[in-house]
Amino acid sequence: MKEIRITAENFTAEVIQSDKPVLLDFWAEWCGPCRMLGPVLADFAEKHDDVKVGKVNVDEQPALAASFGIMSIPTLILFKEGKPVAQRIGLQDAAGLEQFIRE
Repeated sequence: MKEIRITAENFTAEVIQSDKPVLLDFWAEWCGPCRMLGPVLADFAEKHDDVKVGKVNVDEQPALAASFGIMSIPTLILFKEGKPVAQRIGLQDAAGLEQFIRE
């Protein structure tokens, strides 16, 4: 499954009302670790149809980022049944991402 661009406009439909877990990546173009995480997340999204992967650009969606208290990027938040259940800050490798999702 391909990554989805998440905005304030589609957040409810894509995340809150999703029938599968959603992994949100809060990121920005200028963030080096975010750019390094990008290909890892893209690969993860392609391999896992059971998890929806969304990307929130904090520069384009500051209110959405603020609503989750995002202070550092990259920040990953896992949603299940429309609710945030886990969060990780910083660069993750493929194994770390797998572990984060399965916890």
